[in-house]
Amino acid sequence: MTSVNPDIQLNHTAGHVKHDGHNMTGFVIFLLSESVIFLAFFAGYAVLKLTAPQWLPDGVEGLEVRMPLINSVVLVSSSFVAYFAERYLHKGNLWGFRAVWFLTMAMGSYFVYGQYVEWSELTFSLSSGVFGGMFYLLTGFHGLHVITGILLMGLMLARSFRPGNYDKGEMGVASVSLFWHFVDVIWILLFLLIYVWQ
Repeated sequence: MTSVNPDIQLNHTAGHVKHDGHNMTGFVIFLLSESVIFLAFFAGYAVLKLTAPQWLPDGVEGLEVRMPLINSVVLVSSSFVAYFAERYLHKGNLWGFRAVWFLTMAMGSYFVYGQYVEWSELTFSLSSGVFGGMFYLLTGFHGLHVITGILLMGLMLARSFRPGNYDKGEMGVASVSLFWHFVDVIWILLFLLIYVWQ
């Protein structure tokens, strides 16, 4: 069986123009679909909170805000750090990109660790009523997205060591960075919903 160059295969039709932006458009549509899932969870949380006869589990008066606030500052700040990493890459400074991109990954990892510490200190569980279930569902689903973002960043970091990897553009890094900004915005909404609106 002969292998076919994908670029030649895509451009076989006369007059066909290759549109690099279509991949990013598809990724944006994916993020919009993820937004719908999170918004459905947020709406469910709000409706359940407003209608539940007893919202917090027995013995729980509220959530501690200090540690989640610190984690939030670190996570949101990592979005700005990711932006500067992209700027380094755009200017062709690969080592600057790698260092700042790695810092973004470290900040995301700190957030995940902080989430783990918070979970380990909570006095309620997933089965502690509607609040317990919704709390772990929302923070866990978001945490899964953060871990996914860190893994994707690691992949982009590894690919940066391949010679000529960015000769045809930086779409992979741009997509992962957009995903990371999305995860940060979702966390801001989640933080307001769960920790501020108590």
